[in-house]
Amino acid sequence: MENPKITLIGAGGMSFGPTMVNDVIHTPALAGSRLMLHDVNEERLQRAYRFASKLNAANGAPVILDYSVDPAAALDGADYCLSSAEFGRFTYWRQDYEIPNRLGARQVNGENGGPGAVFHSLRSIKNTLSICADIETYCPGAFLLNLSNPMSRVTLAINRGTSVANVGMCHEMPIGISRLAKLLRMRPRDIEAKASGINHFTFFTEMRDRRTGEDLIPRIKDLFAKPIFDFSPRTTAAAKKLMGVPLLGALTDQLYSPIVAHMIRTYGIVPCSVDSHIGEYLPFARDVGTYHPVPVDLFEEIDRVTERWASRVAETSLPLPVQRIGHSLEEVIPIIAAMWTGTPADILAVNVPNDGYIPNVAEGAIVEVPAVVDSYGVHPETMPPIVEPIAGYIETQVGLQDLIVESALTGDPDLALQALIDDPNSPPDERACRAMFDELMELQAAERPF
Repeated sequence: MENPKITLIGAGGMSFGPTMVNDVIHTPALAGSRLMLHDVNEERLQRAYRFASKLNAANGAPVILDYSVDPAAALDGADYCLSSAEFGRFTYWRQDYEIPNRLGARQVNGENGGPGAVFHSLRSIKNTLSICADIETYCPGAFLLNLSNPMSRVTLAINRGTSVANVGMCHEMPIGISRLAKLLRMRPRDIEAKASGINHFTFFTEMRDRRTGEDLIPRIKDLFAKPIFDFSPRTTAAAKKLMGVPLLGALTDQLYSPIVAHMIRTYGIVPCSVDSHIGEYLPFARDVGTYHPVPVDLFEEIDRVTERWASRVAETSLPLPVQRIGHSLEEVIPIIAAMWTGTPADILAVNVPNDGYIPNVAEGAIVEVPAVVDSYGVHPETMPPIVEPIAGYIETQVGLQDLIVESALTGDPDLALQALIDDPNSPPDERACRAMFDELMELQAAERPF
């Protein structure tokens, strides 16, 4: 069997590209693969290629590397496409966060939920649909693994607006297991878990100790009932200081979690994600705790540090032990390996159109559930009904998914405006909603689909 061609779209980003290259290199079943890096920014792409070449060589060159800014050359003959591409990420994200909040919104993030995320959705959908058009032209049989946010809305647009076979992928579930394992003083590999919901708003339905079969959810509830998770003024002050330090800020983002603690204590349900994600969908998020970090500040600084580090690795002639970088927590490459070899793989979380997988979520809505993957494709697992009040919050988001995707596909801005007005974290004053809509429409005219 001929080895697969895998194309990384948006490979110039130094967080996405190197991670995916590294994971392919560390997957023996994909040895001999043709790995094509593609980006529209040639300077960034060449740097990513130098980094990938160094990584590949340090591991015995198990893959054949190439790069191209030409979509025809990059996509021709591709079996699998991975996409994580976005223009002006932090410039626009800051607009999405600051402008609505200045006008009365109560967003904690503005990336995947909240009025600002309406515009993030429109930009990402426009860009992703252009990528899908290239796939339909140059490699119509390829399977697309999309990593672009807002995941639910972008994945719905792909399924409604294109013929591309696809799945949406996010790392929140494995990261959530790893985070809780540390709190429980366990090894992540000793935890067996399942969760369901919508992307960045999933909740564990099962969590067990693989070795003993112990149900770990009661232990987590007991843990979060302890005073340390009250997030006292002293703890909050420490979190504020640590958020300004890139690496420590990332750790603080994972552990400073008054909203997570509130959900566990109040409703007895354990979220997979952190405050900055689940808080996007909750109308009371800003009422919980006294401090909410600004994620765009943190992740813009992390991105600078990552870019600086990756650039130095790419350019230096000093020997570095990059071969010691292990497989990441991402489940993207395991899906490709399972599809290519036919060896089934259990995947913690995939984003797919609901076909009864969660019985009390609307059919066709994009849901996040576990799955088995093999040569026949992705086989999502049927999960229990979502509990209240989470089911109600998800129902609201499903309605917003529909409005925003239809707006992007039909070019109707009124549908996007209605989604912004309907968002639970928009101000109740419709005039304020229209003002933020008009301001963002003007600022982001180059990247929106109408």
